[in-house]
Amino acid sequence: MTSAGDALVGLRRTLAAVSPSAALDAEIIVAQVLGCSRAALAAWPQQELTRTQSENLEAVTQRRLAGEPIAYLTGRREFWSLDLEVTRDVLVPRPESELLVELTLLKLRDIEAPAVLDLGTGCGAIALALASERPDAQVTATDLSGAALAVATGNAVRLGIDNVRFLRGSWFEPLAARRFHAIVSNPPYVADDDPAIAALLHEPRAALAAGPRGLNALAAICAGAARHLRDRGALLVEHGATQGPAVRTLLAGGGLSRVSTHRDLAGHPRATEGTLGEWALELRLTQKDTLDDPI
Repeated sequence: MTSAGDALVGLRRTLAAVSPSAALDAEIIVAQVLGCSRAALAAWPQQELTRTQSENLEAVTQRRLAGEPIAYLTGRREFWSLDLEVTRDVLVPRPESELLVELTLLKLRDIEAPAVLDLGTGCGAIALALASERPDAQVTATDLSGAALAVATGNAVRLGIDNVRFLRGSWFEPLAARRFHAIVSNPPYVADDDPAIAALLHEPRAALAAGPRGLNALAAICAGAARHLRDRGALLVEHGATQGPAVRTLLAGGGLSRVSTHRDLAGHPRATEGTLGEWALELRLTQKDTLDDPI
C-alpha cells in the first residue's frame, strides 16, 4: 500500500519533466483521486491509497504526461472565483481572460440593467462572471457548439446564475436585430500553422485556430458588431499578444471609435475595445435600422 504523502512525492518527481507547476499538479491530482481537498491531503498524508485509487492515479498520471490539461483531468476550473465544470468540448478558461471581465464591468458601471452579449461562450466563463457581478444585467451568450452550450448551461444551473440566456449559432447569427450595451468575446485567434497548436492538441481546435493569421473570427466579430451595439455601446475582444495593431484596424474598419488595447497581468497586449461612433450610427440608420428595437 502507498500513502498519500509518498504518492504525492513520487508524482511531483514524475511530472517535473513535463510541467512547470508539477508540485501543484501533483496535489490536485492526488486530492482528486482520493476525493478530498488539498487541505485535507496536507493534513492527513499518511492515509493509504486503495488498489483502485492507485490504479486511477496511474491512469490520470499518464494522461497528464501526455499533455492533457489539469482541468480536463479534474473536470473543474476556477475562473473569476467561480467553480466551473469543463470538458474536452470546451476551451479551458485562462486567467488572462479575466481582463475582459474587468474591462466590461468598467464599461457597464453607470448603466442600469445592461444588455450584454458574450460571443463564443464555451463553458460560459465570461458570461457567468459578468452575470454574477451584475445580477441586474441581461446576459446573452452564443456558441456554435451544442456540446459547449450544454456545459455552459450546466454551469449556470449549478451556480444558481439565472440571468444568462444561451443561444446556439455562429457569432451574431441567432440574435436577429437585438442590440447590446456591451459585446465581449474571447474568440479563436491562433494561426492555423502556429507551433503552439501542437501543445494544445487536447483542446478543441475550433476554439483555438482561426485562419492563416489567426484573425478570421476577430474579423467577423468586428465587422458585425456595429449592427448589434446600442448607442455608445462597446465591443471588447481578446487576442494574441502580437495582434493588437491588426485588431485595432479591424475595430476601426467596423465603424468603432475610441479604440484602445489593454495589457494583461503579464504585460502582454491582450484585449482591445472600441465604442460605437457617429459614423456607425449614421450607417445603421441609412440601412433602416432603428435604435429603439426591442432587445
